Amino acid sequence: MTPQDAFASRRHDVRVGTSGWRYPSWRGDFYPDGLVQRAELSYIGEHFSTVELNGSFYSLQRPQSYLRWRSAVPDDFVFAVKGSRYITHMLRLRDATTALANFFASGVLALGPTLGPILWQLPERQRFEPDVLEAFLDSLPRTTSGARALAERHDERMTGRVWLDDVDERPLQYALEPRSETFDDPALLEILNRRGVALAVADTAGRWPQFGPGDADLVYVRLHGASELYTSGYSAEELQTWAGRCCRWADAGGGRDVWVYFDNDARGHAPHDALALARLVGDAPPPR
Repeated sequence: MTPQDAFASRRHDVRVGTSGWRYPSWRGDFYPDGLVQRAELSYIGEHFSTVELNGSFYSLQRPQSYLRWRSAVPDDFVFAVKGSRYITHMLRLRDATTALANFFASGVLALGPTLGPILWQLPERQRFEPDVLEAFLDSLPRTTSGARALAERHDERMTGRVWLDDVDERPLQYALEPRSETFDDPALLEILNRRGVALAVADTAGRWPQFGPGDADLVYVRLHGASELYTSGYSAEELQTWAGRCCRWADAGGGRDVWVYFDNDARGHAPHDALALARLVGDAPPPR
């Protein structure tokens, strides 16, 4: 077994990756010169244990894409999937049953065992409305079979582009990333904790509030930049601080899975910062 094989087969309490992988500025920098675009995800899979799939936020993807992505990474790799902005930004969490059915029918479940937590990122204008949030969270399927059943309720727009195969039964995990100060309310954690939904810890250079993780069995961290949103890199001292936090979260409450994604990609810092943090928390392959 090669060191890379051993890395891929390990279980990780803390997994570190990037938010997306298709960035032109990474080519010839993080990605070696000459690496073809279709091989970039495989390269990610050689260096990280997880990645945040964010194309699903902007539009419904196709089953063939999810199957291709799954086949490009090791079996122990995990995709976090960003929920549809149609649900969060346009419907604003209201009357979302059909949209959720379309989302799950689009091929998310085709990721199989590589499907990890699902993130719902809210817009800054979305205020904390407890009744709306509770209704939305209660409409989310709790298991893969529940998601498969919900997917069958897709509408006609999905005809010819659905994935409704049988699934292995297992729980689904969710995280919520609000961006309005109105969510700084004790009632929020009560709502999330009762349902096992994580409150995302987002570092946004002070642009949006940074919340604690809550009591769910996962911690979801998004690092958008410490001093300049989406742009600035993290210093060695800042990465050490985040490593300490992540390890403490992983050890708390009998052990929790911690998922960390770097989104400071505007100047190409994300993959380098992610590699550095991964090494600090023991989630990196040995040097080759």
